[in-house]
Amino acid sequence: MLRSPLGRLRIVSLMEGVSYLLLLGIAMPLKYLADQPEAVRVVGSLHGALTILFVLAVAHVWLARRWSIVRVAIALIASVIPLGAFALEAILRRESRTDAPRPNAPASGTPAPHGSQ
Repeated sequence: MLRSPLGRLRIVSLMEGVSYLLLLGIAMPLKYLADQPEAVRVVGSLHGALTILFVLAVAHVWLARRWSIVRVAIALIASVIPLGAFALEAILRRESRTDAPRPNAPASGTPAPHGSQ
């Protein structure tokens, strides 16, 4: 999974999504309801770093897979919508399955075995 730009984007998307939910669901309530702003500093910094990593991963996939600018925009918008990163990861998982070579299929350019014509 980490061997391809798409696989790395899937992992970073999940990590960024989890950090966003932690920020919104735990750190922000701690700051405003329990007067503990430290949680936002820690989780916010982690989320910020993962967001930068996410943008870099999207840029890598954009260049490697020649994504359209619309597709890039959708991926970036998904990262700011709560649970959007998880929806994006599910879409990317389906895409990576359709791109993966089948176990018994010959690689492109490889001649078929004798007798299978």
